[in-house]
Amino acid sequence: MSMLTAALLGSTVAAANVQAAELHVMSSGGFTAAYKLLGPGFTASTGNTLDTILGPSMGKSPEAIPNRLERGERADVVIMVGYALDDLIKQGKVIPGSRVELADSRIGMAVRDGAPKPDISSVGALKEALLRARSIAYSDSASGVYIERELFKRLGIEDQVKSKAKMVPKIPVASVVANGDYEVGFQQVSELLPVAGATFVGKIPESVQSVTRYAAGIPVGAQHPQEAKALLDYLASPGAQAAVKSTGLDSVAAH
Repeated sequence: MSMLTAALLGSTVAAANVQAAELHVMSSGGFTAAYKLLGPGFTASTGNTLDTILGPSMGKSPEAIPNRLERGERADVVIMVGYALDDLIKQGKVIPGSRVELADSRIGMAVRDGAPKPDISSVGALKEALLRARSIAYSDSASGVYIERELFKRLGIEDQVKSKAKMVPKIPVASVVANGDYEVGFQQVSELLPVAGATFVGKIPESVQSVTRYAAGIPVGAQHPQEAKALLDYLASPGAQAAVKSTGLDSVAAH
């Protein structure tokens, strides 16, 4: 009798496994820390597993999410910068009605652990801190492009900082601050916080801030669209917001 029970149990487990989906997720930088915190809860509550690859929201690298989709790589969910997702919707690669707003990401500043934290609480203070800094690093993503092309101009210090400010490709900006190569670094807060050896100073003032919206969608041809929708709803739910904020992102509703 016990063998029969074991056999019945075995077949029930096998049937349950057939229904559980493996979701293929493509995620870009800024939301990754929040996604990693939230993922296990989704897996535990649904039985679906997450197979995740990371890549930028845009650009020429083969790892960039649009380039992966162009090559025909399969995905059930893409998590990326909102305007890059909108481009994929326009191109017919992501289902239009599937877009979900996830979080806002603001630019912050970091210094090496133990270094004095400059005051950047006002536009005047930020300008002064940048003029005083020996060297300035910023990322090769949307935040760095904004700093290089707009922020320095808006502060009226473009010529003064040109020779000491550099765009750092591929690696986290805080890592070149932590090792002493640069005195101050700017990147999205969610990408500064996880780096050991660097201290987060604060966000740049709201009047000169550039906010990056993260959103997610379901690609056309996704193999598990229902489970994908459940994941998107979960990531955007009120219950997920504490985890989202803990990684340096802001809730979409918060201003």
